[in-house]
Amino acid sequence: MEHEVFTWASLFPFLKHLPPHVSNGIIVSVILLIIVFLGYRQLKKKEDEVVPEPNFSFKNFVEMIVEGISNLVVDSMGPRGKEFILLVGTLALFILFNNLSGLVPGFLPATDNVNTTFACSITVFVMTHYYGFKEHGIKYLKHFTGPFWWLAPLMVPIELIGHFARPLSLGLRLFGNITGDHLVTAIFFGLVPLLVPLPVMFLGLFVAFVQTFVFVLLSMAYFSGAISHEEH
Repeated sequence: MEHEVFTWASLFPFLKHLPPHVSNGIIVSVILLIIVFLGYRQLKKKEDEVVPEPNFSFKNFVEMIVEGISNLVVDSMGPRGKEFILLVGTLALFILFNNLSGLVPGFLPATDNVNTTFACSITVFVMTHYYGFKEHGIKYLKHFTGPFWWLAPLMVPIELIGHFARPLSLGLRLFGNITGDHLVTAIFFGLVPLLVPLPVMFLGLFVAFVQTFVFVLLSMAYFSGAISHEEH
């Protein structure tokens, strides 16, 4: 008889029949929504109603996340980065928490499946061109034709290939690194479940943060290029 792997999703009747990456993605999303809701209530309190807390607290944790994402976006994209904080922040939190969930027994992270990683990368692809057309109108197509009209027959195919390769590279990079990391961790747990897997788990933490950072950094580069007013 085949042994069934335990997952937290199997405890919920409406989730246990869904694919693992979907059910675990839903659980992580619900956890994020709860954190956002509670954090929003904390951050909306008036300053005179809140006494600064000397020790680390949930409010400090939420402020650290918000300020960290805001500073990263503005530093990377400039003053106009504020327009992209919600989109970039949502992608960053969803990817990061799913990556980290793979280190918790009973979770099969959504980012361990190409359907999820491609969904994120295609979202970036669609929003990149949405912002491009929103910023430039029909003139956005000049991004694909090159600096001179007579180069268009050469530049258009090259640009199209480059743009369509973006979601492929984003999705595969995230999927490959997270899958490889979790596979190595699972192998070490299976061989030596005590102490030995700890260094691998610390490496997993590093990979989870780095892959999230790489994904959002490339996404911001694509957004910046789409709204850029430089001549092409």
